[in-house]
Amino acid sequence: MVPGRPNPEFLRRAIALAAQNVAAGKGGPFGAVIVRQGCIVGEGANSVTSACDPTAHAEVNAIRAAAQALGSFTLAGCELYTSCEPCPMCLAAAYWARLDAVYYGSSAADAARAGFDDAFLYAEFKKEPAARGLHASQLLADEAWASFAAWIAAPNKIQY
Repeated sequence: MVPGRPNPEFLRRAIALAAQNVAAGKGGPFGAVIVRQGCIVGEGANSVTSACDPTAHAEVNAIRAAAQALGSFTLAGCELYTSCEPCPMCLAAAYWARLDAVYYGSSAADAARAGFDDAFLYAEFKKEPAARGLHASQLLADEAWASFAAWIAAPNKIQY
């Protein structure tokens, strides 16, 4: 789907959420809104430190709020407006949510200047697993496959 014309007012709302979040001391300077058919259906601000949750980025919080509001795990037909270019986790979440478009204010370089540099993540993802800074080893592959086999055989599964 080709996204519609972006509306700067939605980005202004995301930027306001980011500024309010900093002023309230609730988390980092990030805000996001999810828009569907010209209406905000979910919004969020960064709450990593206040929620003690490293995944509680503004975009993820907005995606969660929108999915709950719409009663759907897919946000096809929706757009994300975020105060800053999404990090790799948030960009992946936008893809998994099947958003139609992402519009952002500050760039990843701007975020890095403010102390939020995620360039190392992009570099890590390009490495072979054994060369990454985070140790990861595969264990019990045959046993783990059982859940996939059950999924494949399940007649009542909901594809996503």
